[in-house]
Amino acid sequence: MTHFKAGDHVRWNSEAGHVSGHITRVHTADFDYKGHTHHASRDKPQYEIKSDKTDHVAAHYGTALTKIG
Repeated sequence: MTHFKAGDHVRWNSEAGHVSGHITRVHTADFDYKGHTHHASRDKPQYEIKSDKTDHVAAHYGTALTKIG
């Protein structure tokens, strides 16, 4: 599994097509976001990513992400 770090530029597939953004936080324990508990661990972290085009912030596992450049 690929691990990423804060500041990495990544893209992922969403309902609207490919989206790109920068990782702002790496979660290695369960966390609450937008009223929902997201599961994460040291072995399977989740990443908060801020979209390049909007202020939208998404949370994804590394398996959904591809590093850009």
